Amino acid sequence: MTCRTAATRTSYRPLAAAVASVFALLALTACGATHVGAGGTGTTATAAVASPTAPAPAPVDTAAKAAHDKAFPDVAARCDEARRTPPPDGPAKSEPRPSDSEAAKYAENHAFKRQVRLSSEARCRGEAHAQRIRKALTGSGAKSPANEADLAAALVRLGYEVDSGSVHRIGGTLGFSSFVPGIGPCVTGRLGSPATFETHGVYLEGGCTKPQGGH
Repeated sequence: MTCRTAATRTSYRPLAAAVASVFALLALTACGATHVGAGGTGTTATAAVASPTAPAPAPVDTAAKAAHDKAFPDVAARCDEARRTPPPDGPAKSEPRPSDSEAAKYAENHAFKRQVRLSSEARCRGEAHAQRIRKALTGSGAKSPANEADLAAALVRLGYEVDSGSVHRIGGTLGFSSFVPGIGPCVTGRLGSPATFETHGVYLEGGCTKPQGGH
């Protein structure tokens, strides 16, 4: 069971615009995602799809950012320094394309896993939200959600929008994928043992939930 708020219908409009703006720049991509474990520390994992560069982040919607910062002032304060940090100089490093036809076909078929690259500010913001959710759901004294309805309700209480399919149970493990209200990035959580929370860019096919299947 999932909940849908009125705000949900509009929150993905900037997301859709961001996705559309990067499609023209696409080649096959491999992109990093930050995982926040039970201890709240982040490590970086890289997808296995060989590619050139991940598409650059879309320009920040200043109105959406202002609304986010007002709703989550603790996150805004934490990431203020990251906002002032310039991106690395020069283009991102490219990975070689597969040299044989089978590997190239594999890379093509798994291109649906591509994500938009995160800026330093977006990564900070995502990690802050991931740790905020982790503490609320799995921290000392927290009552772990028993089902999809409990998890959806907990996320809504924390200020996050829950759309159809964003809360799920896979292999008996509750999980969710949520777009940080208005501005992103995505936070994906799995309430297994141990619980894990991942910060990542939106998938280029749309949304924060991992697309299923290639072609």
